[in-house]
Amino acid sequence: MKLRGTLGGLNLLLEPGDTAESVSRGLTMPNLSGSSVTIEINGDADPGAIEQALTAIREAGGKPGRIRAPRVTVAAPAQAAPEAHPIDSARTVIVPHTIRAGSRNEYRGSVIVLGDVNPSAEVIAGGDVIVIGALRGLAHAGQGGYSDAIVWARPIASPQIRIGDAVARAPEGSSLSNMRQRDGQPVAELARLQNGVIAIDVQK
Repeated sequence: MKLRGTLGGLNLLLEPGDTAESVSRGLTMPNLSGSSVTIEINGDADPGAIEQALTAIREAGGKPGRIRAPRVTVAAPAQAAPEAHPIDSARTVIVPHTIRAGSRNEYRGSVIVLGDVNPSAEVIAGGDVIVIGALRGLAHAGQGGYSDAIVWARPIASPQIRIGDAVARAPEGSSLSNMRQRDGQPVAELARLQNGVIAIDVQK
């Protein structure tokens, strides 16, 4: 674990072997006063270490800016006020593989999938749903009415997504995304609630 300053702000590197306990003991955060902190994951990461790092950043008055995993960059989970919702105390689960077709996966807090979500799979989370690859299955973020949750994927190619109590369905025979690509690479997309309607934006 290494904390260093960069031109864009603070950067926290989590290394293999870091645990929630080692991060809690060894990480001393300055007064961040709303500053953004990038978290880099170097190799396999203990989900507890990531969760503890996020907690330390928030307690110091900062906010997670981005989470960088090997070869990919994803937006950090949406932040809520400390008293906003019970999922604040739930763990962020990292799934280190593609989710197979036909499976149903439920999480109390947020989930980060380091792979694809295959067609007919379901991912249901009380917080955010972040997919490093393509989201082709069904996703429900903010189960229980958490309207600040997001869905992020590269791209969102799902027949249906839900955020809180809102639903967005693809037209018959298509998906929510047209599988946009830039320079041969899938384009990341972010879905969130805007005025009660799910809006999907391309991430540049």
